[in-house]
Amino acid sequence: MMRRIGFVVTALAFTGLGAAMAQGATSETYRQLNLFGDVFEKVRADYVDEVADSKMIEAAINGMLASLDPHSSYMNDKNFRDMQVQMRGEFGGLGLEVTMEGGVVKVITPIDDTPASRAGIKTNDLIVQINGTQVMGLTLAEAVEKMRGPVDSKITVKIVRQGVAQPIDISLQRAVIRLKSVRFRREGDVAYVRITSFNEQTQQGLDKALETLEDQITAERLQGVVLDLRNNPGGLLDQAISVSETFLDKGEIVSTRGRNPEDTVRYNAKTNSDKERGKPVIILVNGGSASASEIVAGALQDHRRAVVLGTRSFGKGSVQTIIPIPGQGALRLTTARYFTPSGRSIQAKGIEPDIEVLQAKPGTETAAAPGQATIRSEADLPNHLKGDGEGDGAEDAPPVTRTAEEIPENKDQDYQLAYALDLLRGVSQATAKAAAP
Repeated sequence: MMRRIGFVVTALAFTGLGAAMAQGATSETYRQLNLFGDVFEKVRADYVDEVADSKMIEAAINGMLASLDPHSSYMNDKNFRDMQVQMRGEFGGLGLEVTMEGGVVKVITPIDDTPASRAGIKTNDLIVQINGTQVMGLTLAEAVEKMRGPVDSKITVKIVRQGVAQPIDISLQRAVIRLKSVRFRREGDVAYVRITSFNEQTQQGLDKALETLEDQITAERLQGVVLDLRNNPGGLLDQAISVSETFLDKGEIVSTRGRNPEDTVRYNAKTNSDKERGKPVIILVNGGSASASEIVAGALQDHRRAVVLGTRSFGKGSVQTIIPIPGQGALRLTTARYFTPSGRSIQAKGIEPDIEVLQAKPGTETAAAPGQATIRSEADLPNHLKGDGEGDGAEDAPPVTRTAEEIPENKDQDYQLAYALDLLRGVSQATAKAAAP
């Protein structure tokens, strides 16, 4: 870290731009940086209230990163530690996966068996107040910080929900969130496994699920596996690769391609790694399935190892690299795009299911509240990273109107799962008849 010699130099050292300038910056770059320094000094000297230098510099960094794409950001030291805890699968709070939309917090999905899910918070809910404080004007990190707190402490959030005229006040009690990313149950002679996120425990949980279900059903009677990735926002790349390997014997799983051709990295399955020995697999996806979920679905779909069923996935096909800054947190920077084994870009396009099955009954499509944009996929996010061929005259994926994507608690109303189970049993019976002498 460079020594503090003026605020412009400090900002350059903090963001790593000093090294870039050393490699050859134009006079225009220096002029713009001088402009930043001038504005910074004016705010310091003349703003109506005194503002901490660190707060302004952090806001400037976040503004720069936000102009790149929705997923690049700066994490201060505390937020960086919180992220590391979450990736380990345990963190404190309400149990929500969230993003920022229109200046308020949007729920991507509530995590199973957490205060948020038990209180009835739903995917696409908008959190507009936290303990009486307006969310508008806060950054996502600030809003998340307000939702976290001591275990057993109480919090009230005000929710705006599509189709509900008045905002809803929901009271919750904070808890330690131990993220159990794999849940499973027996569905007759079918193994049902739901992965809610990809953290450090995911592969271990999947192994336990498959082993337990195979013992319950027996390998001979097992007709197949339903792998439910609906509303799974993603997580660790190595876990997505490992989960894909569980059902593949060989071949590429995913490739990442950065700015330069030499940055391309390909990840391949180990030989004979398929633990289910070719048993039929159906993967459930919807508009909440993103990133690592799309890697798994795309890999098994391309290898014809699984049938993908549901609705088109979210389309987050970009790679974020975490770059620690000693003593100052970390930079989350988009550095590459994901591609499926056949070379399909996931970014802003998502995974199209082999069989489209809507979760809600026909005619119950949801609509955006007046004055609010409806965000259904990565392609709808402002300033999103362009997908392969997007915006260059090629035909972009058409906007899709989704039905409600929540997973019903009553499995009898889960049309996607019911369709998958019927399909698996039909495939298994057809295979058995074909093999009969």
